[in-house]
This record gives sequence, structure tokens and C-alpha cells, in this order.
Amino acid sequence: MTDLPYLASRLYGTPLLIARPKLEVILGVVARKLAGDTLATPPPANVDAGMTGGLQIVDGITILPILGTLVRRSSYIGAASGLTSYHDIEAMAEAAFADPMVKAVLLEIDSSGGEAGGVFDLAQRLRTLAQTSGKPLWAIADEAALSAAYAIACAADRVWLTRTAEVGSIGVVAVHVDESVADAKAGLNYTFLHAGAHKVDGHPHAPLPASVAADIQADIEQLYDQFIALVAGFRRLTPEAIRDTEARVYRGEAALRVGLADRIGTRADAITALHRQFAMRDGRRSRNESAARASHPSQLTQKETYMIDHNTTDAPVEDVHEDGAPNSSPTPPTLDEAAIAAQVEQRLRRQLAELTEIAAQAKRLGVTVDPAQALARGVTPDALRQSVLKQAAERDVAQDIVAEAPPQPHTKPQSVADSPLVKAAQAYGGRK
Repeated sequence: MTDLPYLASRLYGTPLLIARPKLEVILGVVARKLAGDTLATPPPANVDAGMTGGLQIVDGITILPILGTLVRRSSYIGAASGLTSYHDIEAMAEAAFADPMVKAVLLEIDSSGGEAGGVFDLAQRLRTLAQTSGKPLWAIADEAALSAAYAIACAADRVWLTRTAEVGSIGVVAVHVDESVADAKAGLNYTFLHAGAHKVDGHPHAPLPASVAADIQADIEQLYDQFIALVAGFRRLTPEAIRDTEARVYRGEAALRVGLADRIGTRADAITALHRQFAMRDGRRSRNESAARASHPSQLTQKETYMIDHNTTDAPVEDVHEDGAPNSSPTPPTLDEAAIAAQVEQRLRRQLAELTEIAAQAKRLGVTVDPAQALARGVTPDALRQSVLKQAAERDVAQDIVAEAPPQPHTKPQSVADSPLVKAAQAYGGRK
């Protein structure tokens, strides 16, 4: 059974970032329920899933769906009631950006918005995850990214929308319901005993006083200023330009003209554009590596190799037009360069497998290694072996190298001298 008091408390008398048509639908449904009508409850088939659809990975691109009405916490009424929580979105985004096999994240949005609480923090978190990981974060409105949903979309590096999709509704709304007439007809008379003059401000059993309305309006204006600043900062527009939209909803070319979107196309178009950018980036990386080897054919040190990989991998991807042509005119990768890029990817996969094997051996010494983070930081297998050996020899206790992990209380580390990792590292050192 739906927790109606809980749901009503999150709808009435509190600021919302939601488009008007969706708000009217929700209020109509809740009002009928509060009046005693029996409404069908959807089966809780997807409650455990947290979000309808879940994550999809298409050729290294994670598709993260953001669907339905948005709330800070969905509780047990979440998926069965068509709600998506900010907590679920953040958790899935963190998992996607941390996955070494994921090259980019695409937010697929079909939402008219929802609660104000928590959405600005989520938007900033998404932008931070993209920046720290060096992976592109794109969004597509398919078919709506309105109000709170647009606050999330604008955190992306690129915002796409389908031809019929809507974006915008950058505003704040709050609703107060005066139930005093209905109370009188029902023979009910409410008396609130309270301490603190504003303790029961905005309660529904009396008309809303002008002073309380002014306080609520002031809160709305403050949230509106924050919303405008967020969108203006992420979209690189002036606050005045965002304010001038007056919470309008835009479709298609109109959204591009006001700067709320970058491209018109389908989800497949956006994925194709991302792959083109990967190809151009990999081509640049291959050319950089080839140039470095040509300059120093036998003197490319471990540090130089790391810098090449790090700088080219984390370089921001370039913009691509709707038709697939880049804004600038870099030389597209040739077939030879594409083959080189494929070889580089295979090399990285082999390196990750070797790092994973080292991590398993290191665990027997009580040393914890995160192979994915080691690969991301450019640590070579040989360097990792030496680091594990040094840590084990100096302290002979569980010690994190890349990321913290709890010690294994029931696992007794074997002798350092007996470890195959130590023997391999010593043998490697003897060849130096």
C-alpha cells in the first residue's frame, strides 16, 4: 500500500522542479486517493531494480536511463510508482565511470522533473565524475528533460534531443491546498497546539496567510537563483539568458537557438558520434606514440610511456556535428591508424590481465592491489611487482597500493621468500 501521508508531504507546500502538465497529473491522482478513491497499484515487479530498464552497455558506452518522476529517495514506493531516485542515479553513474571497460556515459532522459532537494548536488557530482575520470558524459532528451531532469542533463558535456523532445522548464513551483471548505462540509475543525510561531506554517486546514505565502515565495526565489546559476555555469550561458527563458519549454531547433541543447538526433546518432570521437582520439594517440618512438626509437622510458598514455587518454573529445562531421578539421584516422588503435587496445587488455594476476599474487602477501586503478594511473606490471615487493619486505603486513581495502583477518600471509611474485620480481631485478 502506498504511504499517502509521506507522498503528500513531498508534493504539497514544498518547492518542486517539475513541469506543470506532469504536476497536474500527479496532483490529480493524489487528490483522488486522498478523497478516498481506490486506485490500482502496479505490481512491485521492478522494485528491486531501483530504476526501470537499468544500465546498458553498448560498445563501451554506458546508457544510464533517467525516467519518470525524480525524487531524492524512492523508498519502497520507487519503481512500482514510476519514480527514479537521485541516489540510484548517482550510484549507477559512479559504477559506470569506475568501470575500466566503459569509455563514455550517455544519460537517456525522459522525465518532466521532480523534487528540488538533492538534484543540484547530483548534477555537480555527475560533472565531477566525468572530469576526474576523463570520460565523456553526454545526455539525450528522449523525449523530455524538463526542470529537475534538465538540471541533470545540463551537467553533460553535450546535450542531444530527439526531433520531438522537450527541454527547459527552468523554474520552481510550490503548491498549497486549502482544505478548510472540505473540512467544514465533513464536520471537521482542526486546532493546532504548537510552540514556535512558524511551526505549522502552510498547513492545509486554513487559507494560506499572506505572510506565509511571502516566506514560501522567498524560498522559491532562492532556489530559482541556484537553478539559474547551475544551468548558466554548465551551459556557459549568462544567468540573464537563462532567466529570460521564464521557465519556457523548448522543442527541436528552438532549444538549440537558446543554447539549451547542442544536437538533434536519436540515441543511435549520439552513440555513433561518440564512436567517431573515439576513433579520432585513438588516431591522435597512435600518432603521438609513433612520433615519440621515431624520436627515441630505443630510449622510450617507462615514465614517457605513462605520460603519452595519460595525456592522450584523458584529452577531451572534440565536438561532432549532427551529420557526423567534426567542428574542427583534424585528419581522420586512416586504416593503418585504426589498426594501430586496435593493437593499442589489445595491449591494454593484456596489461590489465597481467596486473590482475599480480594483484592475486600480492594478496597472498597481505598486499592489496586494485589492477583497474593501476592501469588507469599508467603503472606498468614491472613497476607494480617492484612496488609490491618493497611494501611486503619493509612492513610484511597488509598494505594498500592503489586503493584502500579492509585486511583479511582470517588469511595468514605466506612467507615473503616463498611467494612466486617475489621470486619473479627478484629474477626480473637480476636481469637489470
